[in-house]
Amino acid sequence: MCGIVAAVSRRNIVPILVQGLQRLEYRGYDSCGVAVHAASLGQSQGGLRRARSTARVSELMDQVQADQVEGGTGIAHTRWATHGAPAV
Repeated sequence: MCGIVAAVSRRNIVPILVQGLQRLEYRGYDSCGVAVHAASLGQSQGGLRRARSTARVSELMDQVQADQVEGGTGIAHTRWATHGAPAV
């Protein structure tokens, strides 16, 4: 079953989004992802930053930390593929 979590704040909301996904894990999923608007924290890079995984949410958190995905506005999801195979 799919799940969606979204947040807006003046601080980095990625940990909050990932925690929301962890709370949805019991529902089952085959992939997950997070996307944030980086400019909302005043970063010079700006734009959309994202991370996706076909593994557990804990793997997604590792990827988010490695890629330094941060933002103040964002959305995260879990997906149960009903059409097509899971892909990153």
